[in-house]
Amino acid sequence: MLAPLAADPRGRRRLRFWSAGCSTGEEPYSIAMTVLEALPDASRWDVRILATDLDSEVLERARRGIYPPERMSNVSPERLQRFFIERHEAGGDGRQIAPEVASLVTFKQLNLIHTLPMKGPLDAIFCRNVVIYFDKETQRELFARIARLQRPGDLLFLGHSESLFKVCDSYALIGKTIHRRA
Repeated sequence: MLAPLAADPRGRRRLRFWSAGCSTGEEPYSIAMTVLEALPDASRWDVRILATDLDSEVLERARRGIYPPERMSNVSPERLQRFFIERHEAGGDGRQIAPEVASLVTFKQLNLIHTLPMKGPLDAIFCRNVVIYFDKETQRELFARIARLQRPGDLLFLGHSESLFKVCDSYALIGKTIHRRA
């Protein structure tokens, strides 16, 4: 995903991502880790990851970025070492997201039914397992607004049980859950 962006012939050094329905932060933090791994000179890039959710309680947990051991079982040892800090507290052991990862992510409360406050353009939008809760008309309205935030070629990621079929024709399917802005 990052290779074409990093190879932009215009030398663009700006990346914008949005994780809609981010819950407790695993997705936006994973995006940040991927950026840091893929771009050795990431500190010279202007990278911003917006992470939104409707639930203020899960957003607060996401901002803290502390995860118990059972939530870390799928994280590679290399990522654990590089991107997490061990924590030992009275409430239990866990790991906290390292500052270099956390600095790339901004958490905001957002109801997707309302007007989207961001301007774009957004290189990639992750809207996974969110729109399954909306009826088709609400999905049409939402994806019409989302499409306006992206340029042709930008990416949209949906969940495995979600589809743009008869919802939005602004995207072309390029993978099972990956769409490219037409």
